[in-house]
Amino acid sequence: MVRHGAFAYTWDLVGDPAAVERFAALGVDTVTLQAAYHSVRATTAWHPSHRVVHAEHAAAYFPIRPERWRDLRLRPAAPTWAVETEDRFGTASAALAAAGLRTEAWLVLTHSSKVGSSAPDLTVRNAYGEVFGYALCPAQPAVREYALMLVQEICELYDIPALVLEACGWLGFEHGSHHEKTSGADLSASARDLLSICLCPACARGLDVDAVQLAADIRTTVDRELQLGVAAGQNLVEALGADRAQAIYDHRTHVITQLARDAAALAGDRELLLMATDDPQVTGPDVGADLTAFGSRPDAFVLKCWDDEEAAIGRVKTAVVRTGVPLVANVNALGERPEELSALATRLVEAGASQLRYYHAGLASPARQAAIRAAVQEVA
Repeated sequence: MVRHGAFAYTWDLVGDPAAVERFAALGVDTVTLQAAYHSVRATTAWHPSHRVVHAEHAAAYFPIRPERWRDLRLRPAAPTWAVETEDRFGTASAALAAAGLRTEAWLVLTHSSKVGSSAPDLTVRNAYGEVFGYALCPAQPAVREYALMLVQEICELYDIPALVLEACGWLGFEHGSHHEKTSGADLSASARDLLSICLCPACARGLDVDAVQLAADIRTTVDRELQLGVAAGQNLVEALGADRAQAIYDHRTHVITQLARDAAALAGDRELLLMATDDPQVTGPDVGADLTAFGSRPDAFVLKCWDDEEAAIGRVKTAVVRTGVPLVANVNALGERPEELSALATRLVEAGASQLRYYHAGLASPARQAAIRAAVQEVA
């Protein structure tokens, strides 16, 4: 039996008595509900009080208990938008539970411009010494404490069966920024990956290489591409050599797996789902790591299947063979061809996915909601 779920924001539900019925009508049994999340602007087509919610910064959608954060350097901010209640997550999850829908707490751990701007020394620092203020570095002990406290607070405040962790590692250059103006430089994927390598003091210590020389070589390679048009190679191995690329992959996998294990220990008997990819070169919301290094936890990997259909199918098949861990296929109902959602969902399950999550029920138009409904009915 395939479990079907849909992503949602708290403001899709809080203050709208009819919202739960709309979600239940999709046929899903699970809602992946935002508990700690980055800045976003979102439509709310049916809400009685608003049509556009502008979450201006990352925030916690549960009550922030000052005594729990007092001794930590980093702490989340409270939202000031769509204010119907202080406990948005609790209110929304209670409404879902009353309708028989299972709630997963969706936690974004290291993506926060708000927190990053308060502690730039704890953010990702590239080879030029430039900080990515939206990207907290998980190799920093204070960042780990912050991330784990988010997990602990959700577990202590709510009786929910599962946690979904997003951004459990590094965000990199590809994340983008306000009014992005980088496309004209024609940076290759390899150069973007080079700019995503964190060389903050914690990462410099964790890498088993000469970090000063590594930074110099990254700058030389990227500048040759930016200024002379000489490609940086196809990947980090070509750009930096096999040994240094492997050192970066090993460092990332070690930090990410340890953070995931610590989160799993806090989660106890709750399911822990990790948004991930098996490409250790990747930085972003879906962490890139050696998925075979995690052991028995997390309980499932959430694989993003938003790109080319064949690539998504291949990703699922590879992960099934390599990990033996249950796989959740994250499919995009907001893409260009929603009418193909059922066929994609069918193929992903045939490839080995045991669960499906549809992104995003609150943002979906009537036609896209119909596509989610059809996919749920088609894939039993």
